[in-house]
Amino acid sequence: MPPDSRFFPSKGHYSAEDLAALCGADVVRNGRQKRRFENISDLGSARASDVSFLDNKRYSGQLTKTGAGCCIVRREDVDQVPESAAVLWSENPYLSYARVAAVFHPHWDMTYCPLSGDERVHPTARIGPGTSIGLGAIIGPDAVIGSNCSIEVNSYIGNGVQIGDNTHIGPNSSVRFSIIGNNVRIYSGARIGEPGFGFAASEAGPVSVPQVGRVLIGDNVEIGANTTIDRGAVPDTVIGEGTRIDNLVQIGHNVEIGRMCIIVAQVGIAGSTRLGDGVQIGGQVAISGHLVIGDGARVAGGSGVMRDVGPGETVGGLPALPIRQWFRQTAVLSRLAQKRKD
Repeated sequence: MPPDSRFFPSKGHYSAEDLAALCGADVVRNGRQKRRFENISDLGSARASDVSFLDNKRYSGQLTKTGAGCCIVRREDVDQVPESAAVLWSENPYLSYARVAAVFHPHWDMTYCPLSGDERVHPTARIGPGTSIGLGAIIGPDAVIGSNCSIEVNSYIGNGVQIGDNTHIGPNSSVRFSIIGNNVRIYSGARIGEPGFGFAASEAGPVSVPQVGRVLIGDNVEIGANTTIDRGAVPDTVIGEGTRIDNLVQIGHNVEIGRMCIIVAQVGIAGSTRLGDGVQIGGQVAISGHLVIGDGARVAGGSGVMRDVGPGETVGGLPALPIRQWFRQTAVLSRLAQKRKD
């Protein structure tokens, strides 16, 4: 789906020719209807008024079925775009998309900065009964905070953020571009909804890609101190109901975490990886991007996950392997080392 307009209002109606000129691409075709496009979106949920792109071959199947009205692709992928869509050809679709996204969303990281203490709770914010707001906390325009919540000292709740009932936001935390459920606890120093690490390479250096997705956090979630959860690039970052996340965890943009997961301290999950329900991740695990970790899977502490993990599978090591295989390999290496020493 396109970006949420309460957080990221779109600035344009552009033709395929306009976009091609702005992003350095060529128009291959204008589609069945010559449209003016209103926003950006991911391939899977794009509408006829949206622009999307393909850069990672993992998502080629989505390209053939996309509802996007305009697609930015490499020359070899042109024939995979549905006939109804306009096509822009680019040698670097991700860079072209970054430039298009910046046209639609030139102010994609706005922050409310009150000029006096009297403005620390914006007059358009809605605060439920029984909610307390600590000294130095700032509540931005159009934020909605439910009943019996606690927003502790020096925390920041950004423009348009929604927080459910009985939710606690710890001291010195920030929550932006997010929708949070009921009975959630976010501990001190957490950073929720900051921009994901997205950039496209160009001859002039890295070009930042506007991060215009949200963070969606379900009910009964706990998020540890100094943990960071990046908002999505276009699709959302999602934390499922009942999940527990320890301190000092990094969750990248577009990550989807299922229900009742447990993620121990110092884990890093790279962008667009999906965890099923009931997944357990030990401490200091690194998980690469664009992977799928199945329901009930377990990852031993200190592992590096570089491939998909099946439902119910237990893995460990670097790179992570089925746990018994990892134990056998570790034992063999230990015996070989001992023989060499002897």
